[in-house]
Amino acid sequence: MRVGVLTGGGDCPGLNAVIRGVVRKGVQEYAYEFVGYRDGWRGPLEGDLIPLGIQAVRGILPRGGTILGSSRTNPLKAADGIRRIKDNLAKAEVDALIAIGGEDTLGVAARLHDEYGVKCVGVPKTIDNDLSATDYTFGFDTAVGIATEAIDRLHTTAESHMRVLVVEVMGRHAGWIALHSGLAGGANAILIPEQRFDVEQVCTWVTSRFKATYAPIVVIAEGAMPKDGDLVLKDGTLDSFGHVRLSGVGEWLAKEIEKRTGKEARTTVLGHVQRGGTPSAFDRWLATRFGLHAIDAVRDGDFGKMVALRGTDIVRVPIADATAKLKTVEPELYSEIGVFFG
Repeated sequence: MRVGVLTGGGDCPGLNAVIRGVVRKGVQEYAYEFVGYRDGWRGPLEGDLIPLGIQAVRGILPRGGTILGSSRTNPLKAADGIRRIKDNLAKAEVDALIAIGGEDTLGVAARLHDEYGVKCVGVPKTIDNDLSATDYTFGFDTAVGIATEAIDRLHTTAESHMRVLVVEVMGRHAGWIALHSGLAGGANAILIPEQRFDVEQVCTWVTSRFKATYAPIVVIAEGAMPKDGDLVLKDGTLDSFGHVRLSGVGEWLAKEIEKRTGKEARTTVLGHVQRGGTPSAFDRWLATRFGLHAIDAVRDGDFGKMVALRGTDIVRVPIADATAKLKTVEPELYSEIGVFFG
């Protein structure tokens, strides 16, 4: 058995831990051979691969990013993309493919398996934690930890100057990072894509905190929208999966707060800091287990499946089911933490 491995979409802490788990168990217990495809789906599309053995994965457990590189290449939009992938897999004598990625990467894997017969196993990766069918995705815990530390640090400078600090975190469609880091960091308002926010209400919360001689922190996800507005975009360009580039809602909100309350407001955009650096212990643990169970799925011939965390167990679910809809923050959960706003 010869198995290909790729990492697609945005980079994420824990990707290397998955690769290590797959290769170590696959070589040591099943005597499989491995190749790594470079830069996500670009690799199999262009036949760009490298050998992956135990020596290649030594020492990569604590490293962020991915030794294979990543990209947002969409082979379904490339000229004759499916035929090229199938031909390149056959040429390299690759029997199965493990695709590590989020909604877009796994969506391609689902179609390749269901419609074109490519033997794929999926591993869920996204710092946004928005893939359904799994309780957690690796990368999320690290991102929350980074955002929480930033909020902790910003409290002291906000108090020193008695100004509002707006912290913009990642979260295109789901506010999990904002919710978890905002609550853990003691934010005075948390704004998420699932619930349109009222700017006047945010200003009321801000003003009430100043009355208590306390400088407020507002955490906002990049995809959050005001009740009477739309997404704030970095520019109008689209990636190969049709996504716009988000960024700027934090700066927009800070200006609105300053204009409406007269209080000085500043913005910190965490951006790619949230996906970089060393993965947390939990993400290393989860990513490693995903890798071990992914290669077991290959051994069992259980293709078209994604490994997922349910409680403390790793289970297998159809990739198509996992990517059919996003896992978003429920209104009840968001309402639950509203007691800390203002």
